[in-house]
Amino acid sequence: MNIQNTIETAVKEAFKSIYNTEINSVEFQATRKDFEGDITIVVFAFLRFVKGNPVEIGTKIGEYLKENVYEITDFNVVKGFLNLVIADTTFLNDFNKIYTDESFGFVTPNPSEKSEMVEYSSPNTNKPLHLGHIRNNLLGYSVAEIIAASGKKVYKTQIINDRGIHICKSMLAWKLFGNNETPESAGLKGDKLVGNYYVKFDQEYKKEIAELISKGISKEEAKKQAPLLLQAQNMLRQWEAGDQKVVSLWKKMNQWVYDGFDITYKELGVDFDKNYYESNTYLLGKDVVANGLESGVFFRKEDGSVWIDLTDEGLDEKIVLRSDGTAVYMTQDIGTAIERFKDYDLSALTYTVGNEQDYHFKVLFLILKKLGFDWAGNLFHLSYGMVDLPSGKMKSREGTVVDADDLMIEMVNTARDISEELGKLEGYSNEEKESLYKTIGLGALKYYILKVDPKKRILFDPKESIDFNGNTGPFIQYTYARIQSILRKADFDINQETLGINLHPKEKEVIKQLQLFPEVIQAGAKNHSPALIANYVYDLVKVYNSFYQSVPILGSTNQEEKVFRTRLSKTVGNTIKSAFGLLGIDVPERM
Repeated sequence: MNIQNTIETAVKEAFKSIYNTEINSVEFQATRKDFEGDITIVVFAFLRFVKGNPVEIGTKIGEYLKENVYEITDFNVVKGFLNLVIADTTFLNDFNKIYTDESFGFVTPNPSEKSEMVEYSSPNTNKPLHLGHIRNNLLGYSVAEIIAASGKKVYKTQIINDRGIHICKSMLAWKLFGNNETPESAGLKGDKLVGNYYVKFDQEYKKEIAELISKGISKEEAKKQAPLLLQAQNMLRQWEAGDQKVVSLWKKMNQWVYDGFDITYKELGVDFDKNYYESNTYLLGKDVVANGLESGVFFRKEDGSVWIDLTDEGLDEKIVLRSDGTAVYMTQDIGTAIERFKDYDLSALTYTVGNEQDYHFKVLFLILKKLGFDWAGNLFHLSYGMVDLPSGKMKSREGTVVDADDLMIEMVNTARDISEELGKLEGYSNEEKESLYKTIGLGALKYYILKVDPKKRILFDPKESIDFNGNTGPFIQYTYARIQSILRKADFDINQETLGINLHPKEKEVIKQLQLFPEVIQAGAKNHSPALIANYVYDLVKVYNSFYQSVPILGSTNQEEKVFRTRLSKTVGNTIKSAFGLLGIDVPERM
């Protein structure tokens, strides 16, 4: 609210005039609902500048403001709080600016500023995306959209883990047991088909371990000596050596997976500007380690392995190169980060990765800082907790993973069941109904996950998320649809300014909530938190519904009031749509 800057300047002038004292800041807060006023100044904060009774100080400042700031019509002091009443015309002027601003809350990127990058998803190509990937994708995509809305150019990226022993396990199982099965012949998405062979490998591997144990071999040795594992390890060596047949099979099966991922991403509503592949990046970073060894950032142990000592920073020693000269994940991440900043001339990079990798990213960021990269201070780990279902923890190699596609289908089906039970869709075609079920079901899933602080673990209950009351996606979508119904019924021109009305307290509350949207976007970007956006829009909807139930909109007998309230409703609807867009959630025109 721009009035806040005006008030702050006036308060500083008041202290100079009344007490001949300079103050450097003014602390504001929202006025409590049980007091009259629109904005509150914390008087207690001034006691470090002047001594005296807070009520007396507040009264003198209030009198000065009422006399010198025309936007302030009245005030009251409660203990150490100065509550100011703002003129209706100020709210109306501010609202009309919001109403005519088609991109309200959004800041246009400055082309001269560097870009930011957000990495998310980063799946393995040996299995389909699962419930954990859903939270990862929703968080990463939403954070990228919020940062873009705050005025930055943003690149969305993923690094696909398309190499390693786990990939070879799927490849070997398909080669041994697949009978040339394809996604087309099996009638399965490619990622699901490949995932089935990852599970098949584990099943057959366990049989071999049991057989070796029965012959008197210890369990630990049996795990190492099982023929299937030895074959998979050999296949990995062949891939690294460029064996034509192995590489050809790897390309074919990976493409099946990519095609499957693309379907899931499209259904989930996320996208990427750039894909990185571990098969292209796993050798990166070795040259950086060599340079760091020369400059003393790293040290070599007797066996030839290269390490960094971070004990002075409260961490431990970390290996960056094995004794045989091969890279570890840390080496690759060092090299990939440097490559990205070169590729895109970035100012910042956000990694969306589960909290089990917290330590890894602390070490990575510290190493890059010690290597002298200025941008290392602009690296952020968007750490998030796991998502659980009532059925328990997921294990992909055992085939008990909660599949992302299956969960999305379940959400749509649940939306269908609840909507049909409520019986609110008379007159809809089957096509319209199915589209609405998808909008409600996926909206419920996304909102339920994104409204929670990323760091918190979530117990996700599909049915609880599709509730048309309370802090849920469908409740907010329903309010949006209600507003669209009002706009369809309005048989008058709403595009006329209304400055001559007296505002109802409920109207003021809605305008105050709307005024917060730009700063909420900035806070969401700064804190990498879609939850701030989600809970803001829920608060907006609560305030709007209170207004809707308290005053007539289309039924008002005063034409100016009717126009204003319809304009106000339209602006709330637009803000809901904008906020939900930042969360990747669609809104229905009817519901």
